[in-house]
Amino acid sequence: MKPIGIPAVSGIRDRKVSTPLKSPKRSAIQAQRSSNAVLLKRSAHQTGPAYNLSICILASGSRGNAIFVSDGLTSILVDAGLSGIEIERRMQSKGLCPEDLDAILVSHEHTDHIQGVGVLSRRFNLPVYISPGTKKAAASHLGDVCDFKRFECGTTFQIENLTIHPFSVSHDAQDPAGFTIFQNGTKVGITTDLGIATAMVKEHLKGCSLLILEANHDLAMLIDGPYPWPVKQRIRSRAGHLSNEASKNLLKEIQHERLQHVVLAHLSETNNTPQKALDEVGRALIHPNTKLDVAKQDECSALIHLK
Repeated sequence: MKPIGIPAVSGIRDRKVSTPLKSPKRSAIQAQRSSNAVLLKRSAHQTGPAYNLSICILASGSRGNAIFVSDGLTSILVDAGLSGIEIERRMQSKGLCPEDLDAILVSHEHTDHIQGVGVLSRRFNLPVYISPGTKKAAASHLGDVCDFKRFECGTTFQIENLTIHPFSVSHDAQDPAGFTIFQNGTKVGITTDLGIATAMVKEHLKGCSLLILEANHDLAMLIDGPYPWPVKQRIRSRAGHLSNEASKNLLKEIQHERLQHVVLAHLSETNNTPQKALDEVGRALIHPNTKLDVAKQDECSALIHLK
């Protein structure tokens, strides 16, 4: 954590990294970084960052998932399911620097959530926060990492400035977790792989300023689509993925007037469309100030800033 009064962009710290960015890369992204730096940093004349939390969904879908979260001093990735090179490229495209990261937080062991975890940890000396069950299940894919940090679902912990609460979700993985992330009264909820929204999930997602919420499939498209029947059954099961309709019903129960933003995530490219997801889930919204978006597989979201 960088002390107040020293400019910092998304958690820059005075540490050496194994393979720092070359100067040409820094120069090429400097103009893109400058506007984000103004929003994310603390200066000598500020008592706090311009925003409590800033979020960028780097990728979302069955081919890879990664979410950047920062309060201006502490920056993390929630999952790293693309290659390390691609995650670096996508961060740089938004003016974000991989060396600024403080940690990687892992939800579960499926490849579309962990592909780049090991290489990023080694390249930038990043600790990996992971549950024991997920660590065991993912061991052959992760390889050596800088440092494993254990967490248990249901137990709150800190990653420097950020308060993380992992909670169990219903998905066909060893010990899958959803997360809420808190900073200065702002709460973000992340649940991108769950077959059913349990009462516990609903309770944890109440009171969020931002929800990143799964809307994986349109039920009719799934049933009529090309997948083998056992795969269709798995997706529809309590340990599979949330449909547009189920996502809508969940949002009906947990929305509130201070909910600023909902991002629909992990959409199937075969069994859903962004418009179908927006149309169905949008029926749940009753507060006019809540923005509804869809996260994409092949491009980053805009930076979302939460006060």
